[in-house]
Amino acid sequence: MDKAAFQAYLLDKNIDEKQARAFIGRLHELQDFLKADKIDLDSIPVGKILEYTEALVSNNNDAVLELLRALIHYGNFAQKYDYIAEILDIAEAYNAMDNLYDRVAEQYGEQVRDEIFACIQLPPLGVDPETKPAVTKVVMQRLEQHLGEEETIALLAPCLHGRPIEPAQKDRELLLQLGDIDKFLKVKHQELVDRLRQHQKDGTLEYAQYVDDDVIAYAENTPTISPGIRDGTQIINTKIPYQIKAMLTADNEAMKRYYVCYCPWVRGAIKNSIEHEISANFCHCSAGFTKKYWDVIFDQPVTMELIETALTGALHCKFGFEIPKKYHTFIR
Repeated sequence: MDKAAFQAYLLDKNIDEKQARAFIGRLHELQDFLKADKIDLDSIPVGKILEYTEALVSNNNDAVLELLRALIHYGNFAQKYDYIAEILDIAEAYNAMDNLYDRVAEQYGEQVRDEIFACIQLPPLGVDPETKPAVTKVVMQRLEQHLGEEETIALLAPCLHGRPIEPAQKDRELLLQLGDIDKFLKVKHQELVDRLRQHQKDGTLEYAQYVDDDVIAYAENTPTISPGIRDGTQIINTKIPYQIKAMLTADNEAMKRYYVCYCPWVRGAIKNSIEHEISANFCHCSAGFTKKYWDVIFDQPVTMELIETALTGALHCKFGFEIPKKYHTFIR
């Protein structure tokens, strides 16, 4: 690691000097761990980052989040984008179950929360994500037994992890400027395709995936992704698959659905063909993530429908969002 160059990179990214030193310190600790296998920071094989974070967790080390943040910056600095993809696998929605734990207590009291989560140890950030579906299975069973299906959906539907609203606020301005929902949807879909082409040109990632001609063709030929198509007064959206290329080339349906899904709290169950053990209502969290976008676009809560997901056996995650009556004049 070129410490001076990396530190300059961090400072240029508006990381303060104290935090930059902390990031470099975490990477030095990782480098020391890698030396035993004669690996350096620029040649970390797949799986080694997870091996290290699990070692940190087993030693009750709370440095995992800072390490992963440091590695994401280093991955971009050194153009080691494989690192970023692996980190996203580890960190995606890592705090979702903690947020559900808090939400149950806020809405139903600590006693109900303690009954739901009795004898469950929530997996901390840094453990193998494939340990998480076992927790989801039990929590969902208990929620639906204690609260019923409707109340469980209501808990999950606001989404269990955050989403920045600034991009949606800009898109709302665009919709108001166009005054036409169909035009808006086409513009946003083309923006996705253009962004993917730029990623391909630059050799960078679209979130957790590399982009090639097949990925771009999939996006071009799937108008329901980013942000969807209109069907009457409903917008139909399918989430862009987590790993399009892997999904397209997977040799069995279970793995295709595994690569469609973003959520580590259920993905492992799909890969192991035990997804039927987890209530599909958990996917209302994912639908709620997209709902946040449309709530901002229309400046009011929208009605949401979970149509089908990878957890229900589909090769996409499809949701419906009702266009509020106020915006029916934007339907041409």
